[in-house]
Amino acid sequence: MAKRTVKDKVYQYMNHMKLSKKLTLLYVFCVLLPLVVTDSILLYIVLNNEDVKQQHAMENEARAIQYNLTNDIDYAAAVAKQIYMNEYIEKYLNHTYADALSYVVSYQEFVKTTLFKGGAGMDNTIITMYADNPTIVNGGEFSQLSAITDTGWYRRFEASGQDTMLTFYYDSDKLPAVGAKRKILFLKKLDFFVGNRYEKFLKIELDYSNMVRGLVKLGYEFPVYICQGDTVLLSNDGHSSINQQFELFTLKHKTGVCKEMSLYGCDMQIYILEPETNVLKTIWENLPLIVLLILSNAILPLLLMKVLNRSLTMRIEQLSQVFDKVEDEELSLIDTVSGSDEIGRLMENYNRMAERTNELIQTVYKDRIREQEMDIARQNAELLALHSQINPHFLFNALESIRMHCILRNEHEIAEMVERLAIMERQNVDWATDTVEIRKEMEFVEAYLGLQKYRFGDRLSYELEVEESCAGITIPKLTVVTFVENACIHGIESKTTQGWIFVRIYKEKKVAGGKEACEELCIEVEDTGSGMEEEEQQRLLETMQNAKIERLREKGRVGIVNACLRLKMVTENQVKFALDSEKGIGTMVHIRMPVKKEIVLEGCDKIC
Repeated sequence: MAKRTVKDKVYQYMNHMKLSKKLTLLYVFCVLLPLVVTDSILLYIVLNNEDVKQQHAMENEARAIQYNLTNDIDYAAAVAKQIYMNEYIEKYLNHTYADALSYVVSYQEFVKTTLFKGGAGMDNTIITMYADNPTIVNGGEFSQLSAITDTGWYRRFEASGQDTMLTFYYDSDKLPAVGAKRKILFLKKLDFFVGNRYEKFLKIELDYSNMVRGLVKLGYEFPVYICQGDTVLLSNDGHSSINQQFELFTLKHKTGVCKEMSLYGCDMQIYILEPETNVLKTIWENLPLIVLLILSNAILPLLLMKVLNRSLTMRIEQLSQVFDKVEDEELSLIDTVSGSDEIGRLMENYNRMAERTNELIQTVYKDRIREQEMDIARQNAELLALHSQINPHFLFNALESIRMHCILRNEHEIAEMVERLAIMERQNVDWATDTVEIRKEMEFVEAYLGLQKYRFGDRLSYELEVEESCAGITIPKLTVVTFVENACIHGIESKTTQGWIFVRIYKEKKVAGGKEACEELCIEVEDTGSGMEEEEQQRLLETMQNAKIERLREKGRVGIVNACLRLKMVTENQVKFALDSEKGIGTMVHIRMPVKKEIVLEGCDKIC
């Protein structure tokens, strides 16, 4: 049952695959892939045999280098052991000399008697013995211990805590200027005899250049690097200079064999690098045969597949292209029907179907256009109904304010009040467009509040804040002033003490999923009036959030419903309302809507 399910999935996947891809798969799996696998196996066998042979050669080379290096260092160790156990040298270093002359005489006698040579039989090797005997004169094979206590190699030896140590050292001292800077030192404490009077120390300095030359002259087949950590101590690359600081080893990625070894506390690694094989040269030598194989095994089947692809897939692609256009108002016809096989007959049948379908589309399309025109007309009528409700509403409130002022004070300030009223009326009656820039809307708000201040006197104060970047944004006309009017009537009018109205307009980044999604326009209208109870607050918020044309026929807060409805229409229901009120403290209305480019639709101006 499981095998059948897998087979069904494979068949389903193949049914969704394009015919050109199926032909390509046939070519790849039945021609190209077997060819590649066969040739790859043969190539792998040849290369693997060569790699095995090369690996054995590199391992033999590493063992030979280890053997030679061990012999060189062991010879120095043997010399050091002889000096270490030499009783005559021990007495010579422990003796206290009366003056420098007596030391020189003793030194000459020592050399004559022992036939002591500085190199002890090793080429260019320097042997020096040190003692903290203050009567010894520095020079030749003997020196006072104080001469080396500040050197880097001696401090390294002391820090190791060993009695014997091999170290590779770069002498950074400028003197002598022509002396070799890279040194190979074999160090040993001379403490074999019990009851030493003075502390004694041995340094055998091997010839670094001689070691490098020996490594090069051996003529190893592969590049050799003897390292300590990342530092190259010796190599046969021919570029190492004895007067330069030790280089860093940067060729680990090319290492074929790495052999670890340790000599007298000095841990070293022998790296044998793989040779760079000349693949291009090999290909060039066998190029005629390679070209012949490619032509016979790959190119000819590929050309045959191209012919089949032109015969089958190109005509099927023609059908696919016309079917992709079914979303258009009219189905396209295939201009040229080629062939009399199954695909050719399918193309002919499609043309007949498309002609019949186009006839049916013409009938349905005309009915659809007529329905859209009726829908647009209905929306325009709804907007005109909203406009007609707003005009008398504001005109009535403005005239009522002038009337109350005249009755109570009978002052000659009516001219200024009428001027403010004119500003309001000019904005109110101009319905050529339903949108207005925020700067114009705020001029209307300021005129309205100035007019109301004549009515309320010191009982009313106001403050308007608009970000500069918001001044040019368009919103539905008389939106902000509607909420300001509501704050005056329901907040300040019923309060006997001084009240404030604040209007704030600004932009704010909307955050979604921890990332900034878009900018939102925020409008806040706040008053310090009478406020409202929790129940009334929830009822008003529900009215704002669910504003509909049917609610305009109801009594109470028609202006608020009107403003909220138009905001919902022009933002495609993306506007959000919030209301915060406390009895005796005040009320704040908060409106948020996306800031996007303005799109003009037929019948109204709309922010989308």
